[in-house]
Amino acid sequence: MIDLKDLRDHPAKYQDGAAAKGVEIDIDSLLRLDEQVRAIMTEQQQLTAEKNQIGKQIGQLAGKLKKAEGQDKQSLQEQMQQLQQRPNQLKAREQELADLLADQLPKRDALWVRIPQPPDSDVPRGASAEDNVELRRWNPGWFDPAQPFRQIKGFAAKSHIELMEALGMVDFERGTKLSGSRSYVLKGDGFRLHQAVLRFAFDYMVNEEQYTPLTAPPLVREHVLVGTAFFPHGKDDVYHIANPTSDDQLYLTGTGEAGLMAYHGDEILPGDSLPRCYTTVSTCFRREAGSAGKDTAGLYRIHQFDKVEQVVICRADETESRAWHKKMLDTVEALLQKLELPYRLLQCCTGDLGPKNADMIDIECWMPSRGDGGEYGETHSASRLYDYQCRRLNLRYKDTETGKNIFAHSLNNTVLASPRILIPLVELYQNEDGTITVPDALRPYMNNQARIG
Repeated sequence: MIDLKDLRDHPAKYQDGAAAKGVEIDIDSLLRLDEQVRAIMTEQQQLTAEKNQIGKQIGQLAGKLKKAEGQDKQSLQEQMQQLQQRPNQLKAREQELADLLADQLPKRDALWVRIPQPPDSDVPRGASAEDNVELRRWNPGWFDPAQPFRQIKGFAAKSHIELMEALGMVDFERGTKLSGSRSYVLKGDGFRLHQAVLRFAFDYMVNEEQYTPLTAPPLVREHVLVGTAFFPHGKDDVYHIANPTSDDQLYLTGTGEAGLMAYHGDEILPGDSLPRCYTTVSTCFRREAGSAGKDTAGLYRIHQFDKVEQVVICRADETESRAWHKKMLDTVEALLQKLELPYRLLQCCTGDLGPKNADMIDIECWMPSRGDGGEYGETHSASRLYDYQCRRLNLRYKDTETGKNIFAHSLNNTVLASPRILIPLVELYQNEDGTITVPDALRPYMNNQARIG
């Protein structure tokens, strides 16, 4: 959520930011409603002040009445009567104002939460992911994406679908029977490999990066998704749970980020306790509402998956936020290099940032089965949000120097998501006889198994 005071002072900044992201907003209506709401609240405060003043005056008159006689006493009694009647007159106006506020405030807030975070000035302009800019790429010594797979390996590549079905690692047919389209059942070594990559990434975050592990509930109340800015934008991609036994609106999360960030909602953290660095492994659910007809086969675009996520809550300092963003990318690169998976970093353009991000970097791994002879596919995403989420969550910290309560900054990153990461793993580590070599980094999590099949 953006700072309304800053919006009042710099409306063009937010209008331009929304246009850069391709988001339609109505700033004029928001400012008009905000002015009305503030006028109502100002009058409410004035009425409260007047009531307090009347109370004091009544007390003073009561003291004078005890000593007054004759005409003076009668005059004071008339003044007392008038003062005692005034609160009843104010009460009627207070109710009018309360009714007005109850009508206007939700309208203002509904427009307010739709104002996106303006992109940082160094984010390239663009309309969609097609306009993202490649920053750099990395390849293990044995692989060059510019060369055909056959030339590198000496045989034609099979897709992860062919490989995993032949080795009994996945069952798409029964998965669809159980849960419908974009569903699957990992079996045998497929499930073991899935667990291995998750544990590999989780252990790295806890043991090497010293992040605090937390469980992140996949089932959350509506305010969690509003507070983390997944609502109202993106609501169509979230599963809503029918729960007739409760008044709560409950939803399945699409990322552990929601639970990790909302964990400190409505809190004031000690300034010297920052940064807070959290990681989780959680099951995630996405409807993929906007991807009809895209990647319908295999493990790339599915409704349920597991993800190792990291979240950082830090001081409200742009330099510090940018440093954490870089460190998150360093973490992903270190993991992918340990797995020897070729990848590239993409700077997302303004049109691909989404409403809540000031900046976002995607990481894509090479997948031999995509496109015509292989292409990169997104596997990770690291975002910098400044105070956008923390304002919505009312998550603040007490500054150690000034003693003021300040909205914190937040960042998040996909450390590793599976089974999508199995696509490059299986396809790049396949052998000519249809077996799959287990990367060295994962063998301790596979009982030192060196090969599948």
